[in-house]
Amino acid sequence: MTGMLASVQNLDEALLALAAGADIIDLKAPAAGSLGALSCEEIRRIVTEIQGRRPVSATIGDLPMEPALVREAAANTAATGVDYVKIGFFPGGDWPGTIQALAPLAARGIRLVVVLFGDRQPDARHAAELAEAGFAGAMLDTMDKQQGSLTQVCTIDFLRDFVVKVKAHGLLCGLAGSLRSSEIPPLLELKPDYLGFRGALCRRHLRTAELDADAVRTIRALISQSGLEPVLQHATTA
Repeated sequence: MTGMLASVQNLDEALLALAAGADIIDLKAPAAGSLGALSCEEIRRIVTEIQGRRPVSATIGDLPMEPALVREAAANTAATGVDYVKIGFFPGGDWPGTIQALAPLAARGIRLVVVLFGDRQPDARHAAELAEAGFAGAMLDTMDKQQGSLTQVCTIDFLRDFVVKVKAHGLLCGLAGSLRSSEIPPLLELKPDYLGFRGALCRRHLRTAELDADAVRTIRALISQSGLEPVLQHATTA
């Protein structure tokens, strides 16, 4: 039951991804880092234009793990009306304190998705803490885009273990990180809830370039060949 997440950097790209069949419209600023954030004004404008036709997620930016800072950014992003708020858990800082600070947002019905970084070999056992705190999901991405794709920095066994542990705790599970079309079949076998793409959808496969409609449709078709429907839902944020 794997869906396609398409990361977009503006309204035009969001509408293109919607028309091409993406299951989740993911808002980020690729030129501003691995999880660069769009402004809340731009996020709100895109959410309004999408009109609930697809779930929309948005990143809060490449922030240090300072609980108050991360909580404020997550709350501000949630207030735009997105269905999912994506929060990068970067190396260092106060992870337990950040989870604790975000738990009240999750209790209000805000769907929080933690992004861990495969090139830093995170421990999938964090899934238990996230589930207990009320988070909606966890995904793997890559922090250093120069090191290669997710399957180049993680073994299939590592990815399988991550998917199994995250889903065992009732969390949505996503895999992303410079994924290429050739990596889709083996990753579908792991049965994540969604696969996330940016570079593979862009002109010349450059993540900071514009989206290419043909590339989006190609990736959509490859995922659709699995014959499974995604299970992503719209959120009701308080």
